[in-house]
Amino acid sequence: MDTRFSVAIHMLVLISEAEEPMSSAAIAESTGTNASYIRKLGMMLKDGGIISGHQGKSGFELCVDAKELPLMAIYQAIYGTDRISLFDIHQNANDRCIVGRHIKPVLERTFRSIGQEAEKELSHRTLADCIRDLKKEAGYKEKEQAK
Repeated sequence: MDTRFSVAIHMLVLISEAEEPMSSAAIAESTGTNASYIRKLGMMLKDGGIISGHQGKSGFELCVDAKELPLMAIYQAIYGTDRISLFDIHQNANDRCIVGRHIKPVLERTFRSIGQEAEKELSHRTLADCIRDLKKEAGYKEKEQAK
């Protein structure tokens, strides 16, 4: 499994919390990737209607309120699919073996069920939930923000 989804969430948290549009270079520094990779993810998120970025204007901005942005929408923008595929199934099982002959449908059902549970969870969790959890993890106090 690749890391595009986690980098995209990291990127969106940064963009959401920034006071000004964030450049791909600044995002790349925080995510530990390079700016061209961030621009590539940015285009996917832009095509998904999640962020905006304009030629001649440096940086990305969030187009959707973080509270209204389910993580599943981010997944869909990055992978271009409505279904989560967490696991691949090997393709060369031996049909002369009883396990090899029957394992594929068993694993397909199992993996589909796990994917459906993941889809439900990602549909209920939002970018705002990630931001809240990140602030809690960092020891951020909401009372301090109000000052």
